[in-house]
Amino acid sequence: MIEIRSRWARRSSWADTAVQARLRRLNLITVMPPLVLVGLLLVVFTAHTWWQVVLQVVGLLATVATAERWTAGDFIRVARPCLVLTAFVWLGGALADNGSAFYGLAMVGSFLIPPMLRHRLAALVGLAVLIGLLGATNLLVYHDHLGHRLVTYVLYPAVGAAVSTVFMFASQKFYDLVAELEQSREKEAELAVVRERARFASELHDIQGHTLHVVKLKVALAEKLLPTDPGRAQEELREVHALVGDTIVQTKELAYAKRRLNLSAELENAKNLFEAAGIHVRVDRFAEVDSEMGELLGQVLRETTTNILRHAEARQVRIMLTGTGISIVNDGASDDGAPALSGLSALGSRLADQGGELTVERRDGRFVTAAVFGEDAR
Repeated sequence: MIEIRSRWARRSSWADTAVQARLRRLNLITVMPPLVLVGLLLVVFTAHTWWQVVLQVVGLLATVATAERWTAGDFIRVARPCLVLTAFVWLGGALADNGSAFYGLAMVGSFLIPPMLRHRLAALVGLAVLIGLLGATNLLVYHDHLGHRLVTYVLYPAVGAAVSTVFMFASQKFYDLVAELEQSREKEAELAVVRERARFASELHDIQGHTLHVVKLKVALAEKLLPTDPGRAQEELREVHALVGDTIVQTKELAYAKRRLNLSAELENAKNLFEAAGIHVRVDRFAEVDSEMGELLGQVLRETTTNILRHAEARQVRIMLTGTGISIVNDGASDDGAPALSGLSALGSRLADQGGELTVERRDGRFVTAAVFGEDAR
């Protein structure tokens, strides 16, 4: 049990993350319906008295409780008492001549064995033996058709427990693989954001690094010229002043995504960033736009790309470019609160000044960011 706890402690460490929430939904969808359906069918077709119905319903409820906690990654404290409870249910079923009451014990046991790090085979054999021994108590009460009862209460339940545990092994491997893929996707998205920050830092260095180096040289030259040629020194200082002012403007343009951009390069950059983050991206380029509109649309695309990588849980992104605008649609939008323009608000004002319009809206779990120019803006 210590080994089980250590394994599931790592899994439950994701409890408040989006990855764990998605895995929990996946587990609930794939595990719960067949589990409940089989249990209800057994109650309907094999329970012939109210006592047998009660036994099977109690075992089914214990199974559902264990499965629900299993999907949350924290089921040991629930599974232990449920294992004991379903063992008594099976014992009562065997004594009451109900051959389907083993279902709860087999299911709860199958949830417990796969997460164990060692001695899984021994645990599986132990579960099968326990189910067989409890079922064999039926032979102490009923002495007719011993061969049939041996198969019904010992062989079938033991084999059923083994088969269900094997299926849970396969399910566990599948869910572990999905968890690894989800974690990998998150890491890729974080890496994409880091790359974007590095690109921003590189552009900032290109702007300010060159300027500071030139300023240093010109100030040193002006200092040397000041005693012998004050006029030339003043000219050098005026150039320094103009250079610093131009650098301030360029830095503001970079900070607010107002630098001149190449739309084709931004499309390729966005595609590479999304693919690196494990997001499927589709680019539909229906027409070309002029350079002035292309610059603003490139800025909208860059800012939207950053927002998707940082704030959404997107799996798919579609970029559509027409002769008058661009539209970026992504899934993974949260349902709480109205969408905010955030960094796009400044671009919205610039687009409006050029006869365009920027909209951000949520539609059925998707974000739609669109920038459109009127025909006269072309």
